[in-house]
Amino acid sequence: MSAPHVNDTPITPELVAEHGLTPDEYEMIVAHMGRAPNFTELGVFSVMWSEHCSYKSSRKWLKKLPVDGPQVIQGPGENAGVIDIGDGDAAIFKMESHNHPSFIEPYQGAATGVGGIMRDVFTMGARPVANLNALRFGQPDHKKTCHLVAGVVSGIGGYGNCIGVPTVGGEVNFDASYNGNILVNAMCVGLARTDKIFYAAATGVGSPVVYVGSKTGRDGIHGATMASAEFDDASDEKRPTVQVGDPFTEKLLLEACQELMSSDAIIGIQDMGAAGLTSSSVEMADKGNVGIRLDLDKVPCRETHMSGYEMLLSESQERMLMVLQPGREDEAAEIFHRWGLDFAVVGELTDTNRMVVVHEGEIIADMPLKPLADGAPEYDRPHTATPALPALDAQALTHPLDLGESLLRLMGGSEMASRRWIWEQYDSMVMGDTLVGPGGDAALVRVHGTNKALALTTDVTPRYCLADPVMGGQQAVAEAYRNISATGATPLAITNCLNFGNPERPEIMGQFVGCLDGMGAACRALDFPVVSGNVSLYNETNGRGIMPTPAIGGVGVLDDLTKAVGSAFANAGMSVYVIGETHGALGCSLYARDVLAIDTPAAPPPVDLERERAHGDFVRAQIGAGHISCAHDVSDGGLLCALAEMCLPQKIGCAVEISGDHGFWFGEDQGRYLVAIAPDARAAFEKAAAEAHVHIAQIGLTGGAELTITDAMTISLDEIAKAHENWFPKLMGF
Repeated sequence: MSAPHVNDTPITPELVAEHGLTPDEYEMIVAHMGRAPNFTELGVFSVMWSEHCSYKSSRKWLKKLPVDGPQVIQGPGENAGVIDIGDGDAAIFKMESHNHPSFIEPYQGAATGVGGIMRDVFTMGARPVANLNALRFGQPDHKKTCHLVAGVVSGIGGYGNCIGVPTVGGEVNFDASYNGNILVNAMCVGLARTDKIFYAAATGVGSPVVYVGSKTGRDGIHGATMASAEFDDASDEKRPTVQVGDPFTEKLLLEACQELMSSDAIIGIQDMGAAGLTSSSVEMADKGNVGIRLDLDKVPCRETHMSGYEMLLSESQERMLMVLQPGREDEAAEIFHRWGLDFAVVGELTDTNRMVVVHEGEIIADMPLKPLADGAPEYDRPHTATPALPALDAQALTHPLDLGESLLRLMGGSEMASRRWIWEQYDSMVMGDTLVGPGGDAALVRVHGTNKALALTTDVTPRYCLADPVMGGQQAVAEAYRNISATGATPLAITNCLNFGNPERPEIMGQFVGCLDGMGAACRALDFPVVSGNVSLYNETNGRGIMPTPAIGGVGVLDDLTKAVGSAFANAGMSVYVIGETHGALGCSLYARDVLAIDTPAAPPPVDLERERAHGDFVRAQIGAGHISCAHDVSDGGLLCALAEMCLPQKIGCAVEISGDHGFWFGEDQGRYLVAIAPDARAAFEKAAAEAHVHIAQIGLTGGAELTITDAMTISLDEIAKAHENWFPKLMGF
């Protein structure tokens, strides 16, 4: 007697719920199918209709983001976004989350997050040239934090270093809201020629569907569904849903794809990411308005007796699906076999607009494509706006520490301490085109063989987003804009990774809606459109959600890299100016939280988008004119911390010639930059500021080995550096 077929499994309400589908969603599936789905078809619908793949809670709001501009070649909807950076060159980039897998298995979760985002980029014809990341962990003293930090950092470094792509920037924050749900957001940027960009759409009835890369195993099955659900105390039991990566295979896959892409053999190409073979085949066929027939008996497998359900839902890494020009199979096979990779023709395109799957000679799934691709419900979930908070009255506060003690506490605290321990584990110089790596406002990477450079950054301040989602969303985009502008580069476009809690809770959905409203307003005001991104919801454990964390990845271009400036003081005798007005806004500031220990919610500093635009334009113009020798945006910790950050890299001090209270020095007013001006450029700089109606104030002079404020503070750079550099190694036990 033969073993029962997996499709003989009865479809019960319990089984539907286990697949992450509601009863109403199941009834919609039945209506689309015209019958009840079998077990395999239920699995396919469950992953395609998961939050991770369908964006069913967020699509309504994502449509409101600006996605167009003269620089945009491809906006959201493809594997990655594409922008024109001039001279026939394109930058291709995206950011994605790998949060749940990284909490369960930090090394493999982070490593496969890096591998997946690189495939999204090189699938489109680009050669990856830079990786960045945005990481959030729980309280530093939480029992899991050090384990998670060590595993995630090792995973990111292990994958990126092995494949030979530099990790050039990122950010790391700690907060109790991430204790049970860390965030690992990975960003990759690649370069391609504008006439050699590849897309996913599969066209040409009868064209062969080709599988390339690694073999399929059982790792990662239901990864997309797991990523669309909350955690609870049993989260460790989900370890089998975490994928396992192999960077050496990915390197081979990259080179083989690049070689085949130099020909005209490829019609369409798609990474097998979330939902694996299912999502790649559905998305390619749907975008080409064709059908697809897959023969799973042809799929290379590394495990025996895999069911069709397992093959379709596996998220094994380092795999691609391609549609080739008919007759080019042998040519492509030779390339992939020469690189030591699997190659198999696993299907063909049809004219049915259906997905038909054959296994062991039987049809195990026969589904209409449109409902799979975009038939998931689009929810307009109830949302409540975050109540407005009062501003914090800086004049009414009592300050327990003097300026110097406060500075040391902030510079040596969890949020502002040096991340050198992390980024020294990443190879930031491989490929030889990194001009500025981790530690500055934005990384700079040369466009190989040219005099141009890309400026890259990741930014968001979650505590602002929690207090005022609209203002926090604006600030995240504005800070990315400032960080790029501070190098002299022109900000061109952003990607995002929108990390939030359970959207079924109105207050969480309100955070999402508010943050997107703010982001959209900032992107429009700054001509900084969104070209790609990712939404990660249900980031909570036992009902406690993370702080809203809409991470922004910004990309800009510097047409003449010789005009780039850094963020550190390079010479003594330079005049230091602050651009933008300082009002001493302490609401949501690190000073209020970490020095004053204020836990009463207050409004974050307001963002003036018109001023942000004017100040960014002014800074870039002055850098281009050669008047500014270094520039640094003012953000966390305010003016005094920004000054300290400019002093430390070259150990060049600053004598501050103006006085101010704690609010003045530690307030986090937005839209500000600190710049250093040579004596012979001061007159031209001040004249340009007056003509542009930009507020500037000279505050000091560089030189010496101390940071001093007249009659208020004198502190050696060595003392600041000790506090700044020692916190992270001490946390990690070094």
